[in-house]
Order: sequence, then structure tokens, then C-alpha cells
Amino acid sequence: MRLGIRFFLVYALFIGLTGYFVLNTVMKEIRPGVRQSTEETLVDTANLLAEVLRKDVKDGTLGQSHWPELLKAYGSRQPGATIWGLPKNQVNHRIYVTDAKGMVLLDSTGEAVGQDYSKWNDVYLTLRGEYGARSTRSELDDPASSVMHVGAPIRDNGQIIGVVTVAKPNSSLQPYVDRTENRLLWYGAGLVGLGLLFGALLSWWLSVALRRLTAYAQAVSEGRRAELPHYRGGELEQLSTAVEHMRTQLEGKAYVERYVHTLTHELKSPLAAIRGAAELLQGDMSHAQQQRFVSNIDSESARLQQLIERLLNLAQVEQRQGLEDQTRVPLATLVDEVLQAQCARIESAGLQVEQSITEEVRVFGEPFLLRQALGNLLENALDFTPPGGALRFSAQVCDGGVVFSLFNQAEPIPEYALPRLSERFYSLPRPSSGRKSTGLGLNFVEEVMKLHGGSLQIGNVPGGVQVVLHLHTVSTLPT
Repeated sequence: MRLGIRFFLVYALFIGLTGYFVLNTVMKEIRPGVRQSTEETLVDTANLLAEVLRKDVKDGTLGQSHWPELLKAYGSRQPGATIWGLPKNQVNHRIYVTDAKGMVLLDSTGEAVGQDYSKWNDVYLTLRGEYGARSTRSELDDPASSVMHVGAPIRDNGQIIGVVTVAKPNSSLQPYVDRTENRLLWYGAGLVGLGLLFGALLSWWLSVALRRLTAYAQAVSEGRRAELPHYRGGELEQLSTAVEHMRTQLEGKAYVERYVHTLTHELKSPLAAIRGAAELLQGDMSHAQQQRFVSNIDSESARLQQLIERLLNLAQVEQRQGLEDQTRVPLATLVDEVLQAQCARIESAGLQVEQSITEEVRVFGEPFLLRQALGNLLENALDFTPPGGALRFSAQVCDGGVVFSLFNQAEPIPEYALPRLSERFYSLPRPSSGRKSTGLGLNFVEEVMKLHGGSLQIGNVPGGVQVVLHLHTVSTLPT
């Protein structure tokens, strides 16, 4: 199971348990909270009525007063109110009054007048000077039928002469309890959902970050170029820095070992030629022979210098993970610069050069590397172009990129050699001398194209050989 999924499952379990316990606790407190609030209102109402009814209870005129009619009219009222979105179309209070012995003197329902209520807690406790309240079911088997009763003492000169009780059925509160519970469930579910969504996004981000680091490590292990993932602070940035440091250390070690082997192998031949010529020069020979061996030492030394310089250039390009100085470069200007650098060689060979690239054609990249790559291509073309041959430079803009072509008149490249032309140290004999080059020029061009997100293609065409570079007109690489 992926780390991101594990993280999300643990997070979801935590959010789920937290949501369950919080919602469960709050839900349990809703019903008692509503009833406590209602009971507090009943206490206020009962005490208000106790003061209002005190004179009639003291005079014994409660039953003959206007109170029965008032309570009957109260019971038939239809408020037509809307409370928290719920309609209220009837009053639910029951009001009854008892004397000092607990006998009912007045009942808003008219059912209990004359009955003995002295045993009910609301009356019994209030007559004793205590807080009297009770909750009684109107139907013994139905918990929802319970009714809250709150009593208040009717006093005359400090003496309790009666009790007024205000009752309210709990069923009248149930719609508000249900509504509050439903809203709470919806809000709770929404918060849990948002929490899970946040957890999913966090897990996805963590998985993507780790996958990017994994892909980078995999690319490095396979020798491919890849962009180092960048993170702002935290353990991921530390991990990214550690992976990059490890890559640098490992690549540096492997790079040195590889190049020590290749450089040793390539230096053997010119060094052997120089040593042999030096040994022969120590003996007696004619001046013409001495000049020939001195010329060999000079050419082999130049070959060594060229090999070392090209190895250094190639090493710098291979070690780079991206471009440093990106800008839009006129391709015609680069071609003119490399042609100018080789003008003496071109003129001495009597070559015909055709440069048809306009100033409007521009490529996006690092000018120095592009100039070096074009210089290597031209040098390679000059090695194989016969005297009086032709060179043609052209470029076309298509699909947001530039296709650069260099044609040189030459013998076709053997089929077996085509796949290996950009391979390091692979080279074909030059027609003029029969000797091979360092075999690093085309490999350098290919590395430069990889850095620029382009490609190198070499193939035979009618009349000669054509090299094609695919470049970009806009930046396609991270800086």
C-alpha cells in the first residue's frame, strides 16, 4: 500500500473518530439543554402568575373570577408564529392552581378542578417551601408523552397559601430538538467531509512530492537528465537536498573512474607515437628524416591537446543538469561566426558555401554551447567534404520550433556506422588522411541538444550527408 494512502487512512480514521465523539457528545447535550432552557422559562412564568393570582387565591374568589374564561381563551389562541423556520400554531402551556392543601382550584383544561394534587412533587415540594418540579408521562408506555411541571408558591405575608403550576409537554419541544440535531449532523458531516478532502489533498501532495523525488532518483540511476524537485522548507527540502548531494557524489566518483579509463585508452596511441619518434631521433639520421619525426611529434601532441580539450568540454556539458544563460539567439549569426572561424580552411579547399538562414530565425538557448555545437558540426563536415565541394546551411520554423540543416557534399556514410556516429570515441577515417578524429565532436553536439530539449539526426541524402538539429523558439526547459 502506498504511503499516501496509508497517511490518508490514518488521517481519515482520526477525523472519523474525532467527529463521531464530538458529534455524539453534542447530540447528547441538545435534548437536556433545550429542556433546561424551557424549564427556566416555566419557572419565570409560574412566579409571574403567582403574583398575579395572589389576591384572588387569598380572597377565595379564584373560581368565580374572570380567570377561568381567560385561561380558556388562552388555550384556544393560535399564535401563527415561525420559530427557527418551524411554525407554531397553538399554545402548549397548561396552568393550574391549588390551595394550601393541594386541592385544585383552577385548571386551564377544566379537567382537574377539585382534585387532590398534594401528592405531585410540583405541589408537594412547593408547599414545603422547596423548588417543586416534576416530569410525568401522560401515557406510561410512551416516553415521548412526558410533560414538565414547574410550581411556584403563592404567598401572603410570607405564608404559602397556594401553588400555581405551569406545565409544558416535551413533545412540543421535539421539532426544535430534531431540527437542531439535523442541522448539527449536516454541519458535522460537512466538516468531516472537508477534513477528509483536506486529508486527501495533503496525501496527494505528499505522494506527488515523493513520486517526483523517486522519478528523479530513477532518472539519475539510469544516467538521464532530470530536474531536481524543489520544495520550500521542511523535511522534503532536506530530503531533496540530500538526494542531490548523493547524486553529485556518486556521479562525480563514477564520472572520474569512467573518464580515467577512457582517457588512458585514448592517450596510449599518440603517446606511443611520440615516444617512438623521440627514440628514433636519438640515433643518426638524415635531416629530412628528423623533420618527419619532429612533424609526427608535433601532430601527435596537437592530437593530445585536442583530445584533452574536447574531453573537458564534453565533461562540462555532461555534468550540467540545465542551461545557465538562456536567451533568444539569431541562428544566422551563429552560423556566420563559425564560418568566419573556419574561413581559411574553407577558402583553401575551394568549398562552395550556401547560407540561406534569415535573421528572423531565432532559437532559445545558451549561445556559447550552441556556437560550440555548430562549430563541431562544421568541422566534422569539412573533414569529409572533398575540395571544391558544397556546404549548405538552412533552417525552417515549424510547430513552435526550428529545424536546422547542414548539408555537405561527401561519400555516403556506411550503414553500419550510422547508429554509432554520436557514440563517444567512435570515428570514421578521414578521406584526406585516413586517420580518425577524437570521436567526441558529435557526442558533444548530442549532449548540447539534450540540454536544449532538442535532438540530433544524421543521415545520407542524395549527393552527400545531412545533419538535422531540432531546436525550440521558446523556453521549454526549467532554469
